[in-house]
Order: sequence, then structure tokens, then C-alpha cells
Amino acid sequence: MARYNPKETEPKWRKAWADADVFRAGPPAPGVPKYYALEMFPYPSGSLHMGHVRNYTLGDANARYKRARGFNVLHPMGWDGFGLPAENAAMERGVDPRAWTYDNIAKMRAELQQLGLTIDWSREFATCDAAYYGQQQAWFLDLMARGLVYRREGVVNWDPVDQTVLANEQVVDGRGWRSGAVVEKRKLNQWFLRITDYADQLLEGLKTLDRWPEKVRLMQENWIGRSKGARFAFQFAGEPPAGFEAGLEVYTTRPDTLYGASFVGIAPDHPLAEQLAADPKVAAFLAECRKGGASEAEIETADKIGFDTGLTVAHPFDLDWKLPVWIANFILMDYGTGAIFGCPAHDQRDLDFARKYKLLVKPVVLPPGEDPAGFDVADEAYVGPGTIFNSDFLDGLEIEPAKAAAVARLEAQGQGQGATVYRLRDWGVARQRGWGCPVPVVHCETCGVVPVPKDQLPVALPEDLDFSKPGNALTRHPTWKHTTCPGCGGPATRETDTLDTFVDSSWYFARFTNPTAAEPIDKAAADYWMPVDQYVGGIEHAVLHLLYARFVNRALSDAGMLEAKEPFAGLFTQGMVTHETYRLQNGDWVEPKELEIVVEGQTRRARRTLDGQPVIIGDIEKMSKSKRNTVAPGDIFDVYGVDAARLFVLSDSPPERDSIWSASGVEGAWRFVNRVWNEFDSQPAGPAPGASPDPRADELRAFTHRTIKAVTEAVEGFRFNSGIARMYEFLNKLKEFPADGATAPVLAARHEALSAFARLISPFTPHLAEEAWARIGGTGMVVSAAWPDFDPALTQDAVRILPVQVNGKRRGEISVAAGAEPADVEKIVLDDPEIARRLEGLTIRKVIVVKDRIVNIVAG
Repeated sequence: MARYNPKETEPKWRKAWADADVFRAGPPAPGVPKYYALEMFPYPSGSLHMGHVRNYTLGDANARYKRARGFNVLHPMGWDGFGLPAENAAMERGVDPRAWTYDNIAKMRAELQQLGLTIDWSREFATCDAAYYGQQQAWFLDLMARGLVYRREGVVNWDPVDQTVLANEQVVDGRGWRSGAVVEKRKLNQWFLRITDYADQLLEGLKTLDRWPEKVRLMQENWIGRSKGARFAFQFAGEPPAGFEAGLEVYTTRPDTLYGASFVGIAPDHPLAEQLAADPKVAAFLAECRKGGASEAEIETADKIGFDTGLTVAHPFDLDWKLPVWIANFILMDYGTGAIFGCPAHDQRDLDFARKYKLLVKPVVLPPGEDPAGFDVADEAYVGPGTIFNSDFLDGLEIEPAKAAAVARLEAQGQGQGATVYRLRDWGVARQRGWGCPVPVVHCETCGVVPVPKDQLPVALPEDLDFSKPGNALTRHPTWKHTTCPGCGGPATRETDTLDTFVDSSWYFARFTNPTAAEPIDKAAADYWMPVDQYVGGIEHAVLHLLYARFVNRALSDAGMLEAKEPFAGLFTQGMVTHETYRLQNGDWVEPKELEIVVEGQTRRARRTLDGQPVIIGDIEKMSKSKRNTVAPGDIFDVYGVDAARLFVLSDSPPERDSIWSASGVEGAWRFVNRVWNEFDSQPAGPAPGASPDPRADELRAFTHRTIKAVTEAVEGFRFNSGIARMYEFLNKLKEFPADGATAPVLAARHEALSAFARLISPFTPHLAEEAWARIGGTGMVVSAAWPDFDPALTQDAVRILPVQVNGKRRGEISVAAGAEPADVEKIVLDDPEIARRLEGLTIRKVIVVKDRIVNIVAG
């Protein structure tokens, strides 16, 4: 028997697929349903990691299955090409970021093609292609014309070393992710997209996404953060500051707790705080607040600090009750009004602040069952249900009625009104870096900000940017930014900010429907293919990328560019690939390939192969270059072949869970590949002999059809590991029916089984499936073969195992023929010795038989 040889087989079939162009998406055809399969496209870092292998193999298995089910499948690939890593490479290595990016794309494309993916490579593009970002500039201008793009001063994360704005996720422990510099809050004129205009639509749209993980929908709902409350003004005691004659306006979601107020707080960048900064002490405090990130997460975890302004305001329900006004670093200017009232007893941030500065803590919500005379809070604010107390006219009310009553009183007094506010803030899309999509406007002293006419797009990046220094290379270019105004023809300056890379990835899926269209989106193509039927990617993109993509898709839909409101009908978030970590005694990380694992009974120890140094086996963690616990896919492909690697990442665990990479796991997959090949290699070539009655052949056929049904259901449910487990069972069953010496009916049943097997395994191990299909004389290539159908009559088990309950407790089980009549089942149960023993001393009152399911005996 010939040993399976992936080094010969796999390249052969990849060439055959390419030569036949089998993965090119077809045009719309009557009666042929479409299916758009997409995985989140990669950043071209230069090499694949095992996380890529898992992500793209999951998507590919699904796409192959849908092809076999008769769908017209679109499965494209592109590259998220802009961003800081290319600029970092340019600075550190003295290379051109464009050349570095496209070199990496070439390397990664070759690796992805080696995986045997069903990609329609004719649609490939990178976001750093001028043809792509020029179309992005076109729709950006459309959104600007509709008022969805604007420019204003905003607080940003500023890296003083890299001299650029950082996205919130690029601030790690208050420092720039690359430079390590302490990040500052800085006010800059920034470009924004009005995502808040779509807050309600984005929330309501979540209700339609029933094929999204509930966790992701909840994360987006919380991120948007719609809340109902009250907006009202505190009147200043004494002379109000200039511009605040109408009072200090606050927003609260808990007007029911107003009688628990102990201070009023304003954000460090609130207009009142800036006015007070004429005092050097206030200015010094505000400078301290500017240290650290501007993200809500950074502010939430930062030490709470405040400054007493000396100003006081009157309580809205008691003008004799004066509250101090503090500047506090944990208050966000972009949420509500940038001012709050603090109720320490019922908000943890307020409590921490109040304890630090020795402010009043007065509980006003009484938990169920508590005595009002003795209830107090210590170090933990009470945020649960209860009734209002210590609150004058609100006493005795539950929380929601108390909120309504407080709002009604504020409105009656003319001090405020009910309001709905969102946690979501407008999307700041400007970045001060050169390797990105230029914002397509110019600045003219006469005309102001002027959009670039569409017939002058793309506004392309210059070829000779200098990245030898930190900061924005576009501002240093000697000629690029100098231009003429499209309005008056006078001198003008190009905008040197570029767009956030999240903008680049917010619409690429729509461009894939026709990547050569003369307009940003070919509406006819988009209306045929969109929405994406199955999107696959990591949970880390649950909010930012997915929320931005949903917003931009809706904005472009409203502009008439496509019909679909939601871009992704189905979403699957795969788990990470993890591996043990290894360290020398001095703490240096060691790669898995550099060591040897020695197993002694239940003990495992490791040593470095190079010098025999002992190695500490650490925790299982996400594969990362920093901890050197990565496994290069190419090394696995060279030893075991691509299919073994694909099989392992699909079979190791449910795809939504983390997968632990192990050498023994991939070796097991490799053994399975060879066992499969041995079964096919042992089958006589040519058509199956004619069938005739044979109980053993019937047994194998029934098992084949049950397997087809089980694998089909598993793949439909994205439970690839379960489907592969059934294939293992199928292979074990085939061993009971060897080809050598088999009767003609059994050989025919074997041929039917192997024909189904080759098609069932094709999504998982496509190269092996092709070789196996060819070995048994399958017509054409298996990649174009139809998915096998099962005969329902053959999927029914001949025997059913029924649990038997006595008075609701399981007391045994019986074997009966499938479909057995209740009277027959009852006789078998009552004749069973074990059940009879369980019924000793009891009188049977009723026997309830649920056909093919369960037996219940009621006895007393």
C-alpha cells in the first residue's frame, strides 16, 4: 500500500484548482442561491501564524460546504494595508513602507494559497492601493456633503514621542503601545464621523442579527449605551461665573438619588474648568489630568483625583442646600454635559472620590428588608433595587417611579427635563501619520475647508515620503501639501491628516462585490451579494470594527449605494490558538522548536536542545511573538502537510473556544490522514459491482447515511469538530468491512461509503479528498461534486435505547425495535428483571410510553 505523500499531492491539486479557475464567483443565475463567505482580512505582517490558519480554515470549510450544496459562492481576500507597523518598519529599517507592505502581501498570499483556500483571487486588493482608497475618499466626500463628516476640536490620546494621535486600544497602561511614552490628553482639531446620528438605528439593528453571538450584541449595546435620565441646571450660589448665568447643566440617569448628592463635578476639559484655569493651581491640576489616555477604560481605572473650585451651587429641591463644585478626572466631557452630581452612596466612582476627599455619603435607596434607621454604606456603593428614603417627597417610591417623580418636579420648576443620552461618541477618524488614506480636502485662506473635486481623486500619497523621524511624514514633504484651491484657484494646503485604518476596513466587504467598479460600490453587484452571509473573525473586533462597519454600511445605504442595511447577516467569533510557554531559569523565553519534552510517568519536563539547559514549562497562553510560543505554519506543512494542519485546527475543540496547539495533536491528525488514504487505496479501482441483498452491506449503507446526516448537521451548525469526530467513527466502521475478500454487495456498499466519505471530508482536508475521489474513479474533481444526500429511511436506528423512569427517577433502560408499539414496549419493561426489582412493594398505577423516547411508570 502506497504511503500518502502530501508534498506531491497537495501542490498537484492546488494547481488543478487554479488551472480550472474553480473558485471564481459566478454571475447571478436563475435558481442558484448566492452565498457570501468572508473572514476578517489580515494585516500584511509578513507571515502567517496559527491564528490565521484557524481563522481562514474555518471560513474555507464553510465556503467549500456551501459550494457543494449548490450555492454560487463569493469568497474573496484582501489586505488591511495601512497603519503604524509599516511606518515603524520604515523608521527602524530605513525601508519604504509601500515596498515593505507589498513584499509582505506577496509572502502571505503565497502562504494562504498553500492552505488550499477557496479564494477568488481575481477580487484581491489592499486598502493601500490608490484605486481603493481613492474610492474611499469619494464616499467620504458624499458623507461630508450630507453633514456626516465634520471638524472640531476634540480631546485625543497624544503620543509625544511618535507625535501622533493614538486610538484608545493603542494606549496600554497609560503609555503608547509602540513608544512606551506616557500618553497625554490633548485638544486637536480633528475630523469626526457622526456615528451618534445612527445610535438608535444601530441599537435597533442588533435585534435583527439573530445569527450573531449574543455576547457580541450585548457588547455593542453596552458600547452604544442608551440611557434615559434628566438634564437640568444647578443655580450658582452667589455671583455665577461668566457664561453660566443660567446655571451649571448636568445630566444624570439617577434623578431619584438627588437627595443623596454631596458634590457637583465637572470634567477637566469643561468650559468652566478652562475658565478657572487662570488660577495657576487649577492650571496645574488640569495639566495633571491630561496625563494618561483619553479612553473611558483608562479614565475608569485611573486614580480618582479632584480639585475643589470653591464654587457652590444650590440643590434644585432645596435652595438652602449648597453643594461644592469640583473638577474631577473621572468625568467625561463627551458624555452628557460633561458635568454630574455625585451621589456617593449609590455610585462606586462617586464613593471612592467622596471617601478620598471626606465628602458626605448619604444613602437614599433602601435595599429590600433593610432597616432605614441602621442602613449605611462602607466601601461598596449600593446599586441594587429598593425604595427611596431620606428624600422628602420621593420617600417610599420604588426606583423607577421615583425617577419619573423627580423629572416631573424638575420640569414643573422649569429647571430641566427628561432626556436620553448615549455613551457612544462621534468617531474621531483623523490620524497624524503619513501611511494612510489622505483626507480629501484642502485648506484655503479665502474659501476655508474645500473638498477635492471627485474628478481629481484619488488624492494619492507621494512616492518619496521620509519616515526617518517621528511624526507625520506628510507635513514634512517639500511639495505634496502645496496645491491650488478648487474654489478660487488661489494657493491652498492639502490636509495632512490621514484616516483611521478602521475607516479602511469599514466598507471593504462591499467593494469586494465589484473591486474594479468606477464608483465606490457597484450597486447591482452589492445588492446581489450583500449582506455577507457568514463573517468569521476574532471577538476582539466585537465593538470597534464591527460597529464602525455597521455604521458606514448604513450611511452608504442611506446614500443609495446599496440596499442592505446590515453588512453581516451571520457572525462567528473563533477562539484563539494557544500553546504552552517555556522559559529558561534566567527568564528568557524559548520557542517550542528549540526544546525537547521528556515524559516520565505523569511528569513532563523540558530542556533546550542546543545546550541541555532545563526549561520551565509555563502557562498555556495565546500564541505571541513576545513570548515566543508560536509555531510556524510552514514548519507544520513541511512535515505533515497542509491537510493535517487544517484537520487539527478544525477538530481540536469547538471553533468558538480556544484551541491548544500540541505536537501530539497534529501527529494524530496526520495518522488519520494516512488511515483515510489506506482505506481508499485498498478499494478496487473502477465502478462499484452490482448490489444484491446482503445484511452486512445493508449495515454499512445504513451507517453511511447516518454519518452523512450527522456530518451535514454538524457543518450547518459550525460544529466542525463534531463532524470530524463522526468521520473518525465512520473510518473505524469501514475497518469492519475490508475490501480484501469482500462480497460484491459489500464492495458496492464500500464504494458508496467511500464516495460519500471523500465529499464529506472535502471541506476539512481538500487535497486528500481530491486524491481519494480520483482513486475511486469519481467524476471530475471533488471540489465541484455535490454534497451527498442521505436516505431518511436509512438513518433510523433499528434499535432504540429507551430510559425507564419510576416516579420521575431514572431506574434503568431497555432496548426495543425502532417504532415499537407502546403495548409491546410496556410488556418488555414489565418483564425486565432490573425494573421488576425496582418495583418491588409498589403498585403500578400507570405506564406512560413516549414512542421511541422514554417510558414513565407511576407506582405507589
